[in-house]
Amino acid sequence: MAPDKQTVDAFWRSWASDEGLEPFEALLGWVRERNEATEVSISRVGLAQCAPWRLDPATGRIGNPAGSFFQVAGLEVAEGERELAQPVLLQGEIGYLGVVAKVFDGTAHLLMQAKIEPGNVNRVQVSPTIQATRSNFLRLHGGGRPAYLEYFLRDGSGGPRTRTLVDQVQSEQSSRFLGKRNRNVVVLAEGEVEALPTHRWMTLGQVKRLMRYPNLVNMDTRTVLSCIPWSLWGPPSAGVLEGGGADRQLVDSLAGQPDAFKVAHVTERLCNAKMFDFSTRRIVGLGELADWKFDDDATAFRHREGYPFSVGFFDIAIEGREVARWRQPLFEAQGMATFALVINRSEEGVRYLVRVRREPGCFDTAELSPTLQREAGCSDEPDSAESAVLALLESGEGVVRDVVLSEEGGRFYCEENRNVLIELDAERAEEFFGDVARSKDYLWVDYPTLCLLNTSNNNLNIQLRNLLSLIDPFERPEDRMLL
Repeated sequence: MAPDKQTVDAFWRSWASDEGLEPFEALLGWVRERNEATEVSISRVGLAQCAPWRLDPATGRIGNPAGSFFQVAGLEVAEGERELAQPVLLQGEIGYLGVVAKVFDGTAHLLMQAKIEPGNVNRVQVSPTIQATRSNFLRLHGGGRPAYLEYFLRDGSGGPRTRTLVDQVQSEQSSRFLGKRNRNVVVLAEGEVEALPTHRWMTLGQVKRLMRYPNLVNMDTRTVLSCIPWSLWGPPSAGVLEGGGADRQLVDSLAGQPDAFKVAHVTERLCNAKMFDFSTRRIVGLGELADWKFDDDATAFRHREGYPFSVGFFDIAIEGREVARWRQPLFEAQGMATFALVINRSEEGVRYLVRVRREPGCFDTAELSPTLQREAGCSDEPDSAESAVLALLESGEGVVRDVVLSEEGGRFYCEENRNVLIELDAERAEEFFGDVARSKDYLWVDYPTLCLLNTSNNNLNIQLRNLLSLIDPFERPEDRMLL
């Protein structure tokens, strides 16, 4: 059920607002101050120095004795003559990615956190109110309870009064995890909510503006915001967006109602991909990965001839965390991936070119992905659609957003990816992508269809959700202040 119209208008007003309880520049200053004030030390160590993490000789997996948090194992995938063998993260537990919202003077604000993860490129990134694995909030690490957990964990203890606006279990990176999912939640608080020094109230527009800075808004924030079901909530009331510099065609497309026939067509494509998948997956010990080996000093486990990522081992000390010092493995990218979403804007409306994609660790075989999802060092020959996107990226034609953003720093070390939105008119879209209609993998889909599919778990992959979070129908200053 959609929230009441007053709440919907408060969120549309929030999206249009660059200024909230604090000026935008004050929020940038706050992030800078948190960076300067927090002590961080991260150093590489060998596996033998990464205790309690160790290689279990019985299973061939890297884990801790409690079996909590995650394990690193080997994964073999075979389909016909295609074979893949790589390390994979096993983390079956579902964690919280949660945002507390509250309405101030008719405008919704989001309580965002300045959070440091060990693998973050620039230390502090703007994160959800709470970002915690089940092992974290059950305190299996022996540390403190995450702040604001009571707004999300309904345990019958009479916590704060809230209304749930978003609650979805969504996938994470299926090229690194095996079946990993997290719970994306937005709750609307009805009473007073204290903002701790680590948190600030922001409008959605301020968060969208922060997304235009490299590596400033983290992946978890982006995926939660992509789950807000604008099409199901409906358009703003008359006058709500007056004077906000709104792109009305884009607003109307975001607030449009899904068409049942379009949804059924996309669902059929996804179901076919799942039904006629003949691949096999097998979890193996790391020692069974023939082309992978530990470095001589055991500070990394890597492919002999190169691969998009390796596994490293780190000693970490971060002030202000539930646990101040610990050691753990992190997956380390060997370059920068590129994710691009092509947008076709015409008199008929706005459509997005998405792809039905299978990935080795996908929870349910296949999901919708961006037009281009190309890992660093990928040697596969690009198909015609991918080649067209690469040509557009080289020329710059149609690029309306191009920003480097980080992957989740709790499991990935300094992994940055290029995220691009490309907008073409009908004629140029036909010229570059006219043949994709004959492909079983690619589809032109409108936002209401994607929005409805996203309310059902595991239909849109995290790369596509992150790109959808960059869509913004409101004018923003294109500043690049150094943090």
